Amino acid sequence: MQKSIEKLFSLEGKCAAVFGGKGKVGLPMVVSLAECGARVYVISPSTKIDDEVFQKYQIMGLDIHGVSADQSNEEQVSELVETIKKDYKCPDILINCGVSRPMKKYLKDTPESWMESMRVNSLGLFVTCRKFANEMSKNNGGSIINISSIYGIVAPDKLIYEDTDLNTEPDYPYTKGGMIMFSKYLASYYAENEVRVNCIAPGGLFNNQDKLFYNSYLKKVPMRRMANENDMKGVAVFLASDASRYITGTVIPVDGGFTVI
Repeated sequence: MQKSIEKLFSLEGKCAAVFGGKGKVGLPMVVSLAECGARVYVISPSTKIDDEVFQKYQIMGLDIHGVSADQSNEEQVSELVETIKKDYKCPDILINCGVSRPMKKYLKDTPESWMESMRVNSLGLFVTCRKFANEMSKNNGGSIINISSIYGIVAPDKLIYEDTDLNTEPDYPYTKGGMIMFSKYLASYYAENEVRVNCIAPGGLFNNQDKLFYNSYLKKVPMRRMANENDMKGVAVFLASDASRYITGTVIPVDGGFTVI
């Protein structure tokens, strides 16, 4: 039966869990899901039920709730799923946007910092995806959206950072590239259970960066601008909704063309 385009993109009655949903990339996605009718649970170790970040959206009538949990802690993730099920229903949508970036000294940092990144980022991806995919498999399927990066697709260009204090940590492309292949693995494994797994690969978001970096970055982008918050909203709704129901195992760059040249 053919659905109207409005119904295809609607998230009415859907339940979404977003890890790392308070940041520059995650928060616009949270808002967009709620604007399309979903109840959204935003999860991180620092998130509180009465988190001020969400209050203005709740006043607007958006169904957004904060929950505290560590994405790399299997027991906490399992308890989280049970809490959401008791409070509302089994989640239909999972967005993995939480990321730890401990390697502030870049290639000069310690093996301990590398392992901390693996604990949060790599282990956290495995724990959350497995738990939510298994739950979705028992409840008519769902959509898992993992937030990778352009640096999961291409290597950083050193020239962008020339004469600045900025750089990209060595663990970041490792985890973001691995996220893409793990998502493809999951997409193949869970497809028969109507669980779709896709990635979004954002480019750099404008955040008042160093002017030298900003100008160098724009020279790499065919659209000649950095991403903004609105650029994250539509792609999240698309992959969460029935509009993408026959799409799994793919990566959508949201980068102004950065990765095509």
